[in-house]
Amino acid sequence: MSSDFYCEQVLNGKTKVDIVEETNNVIAFHHTNPSWPIHIIVIPKKHFASLLDMTDADHEILLEMMSVIQKITQQVLRENGKCRLTTNFGDYQNSKHLHWHIYVGSMQS
Repeated sequence: MSSDFYCEQVLNGKTKVDIVEETNNVIAFHHTNPSWPIHIIVIPKKHFASLLDMTDADHEILLEMMSVIQKITQQVLRENGKCRLTTNFGDYQNSKHLHWHIYVGSMQS
C-alpha cells in the first residue's frame, strides 16, 4: 500500500516546502527530492488519489489547478525555452495523491 506523502507530510506541515504558488485549493512547490534541475510539484489541497478520482463537483478545483499549472509552466518556459508536464497513474504513482510535475530535463523511466 503506497502512502500519501502530500497529505501526510506537506499539507500538514511536517515537511517544509519552498512554495512557488499557492491558492485556496492548490499549492505548487519545489520538489523535496528533485529528479531534474527544475522540478516543481502542483497538488490540490483536497485529497484525490489521482485525476481519475475527480468528479463533476470538483471542476472548480481542477480549473484552479490548471490555472496554477499554466502560470508556472509559462514562467518555466520563458526562462528555459522548454519544460515537461506529467502526472502518473497506477504503479507509476509513488504517492497516491493527485500531483503534477513541471520540470526541465530528460524523462526517466
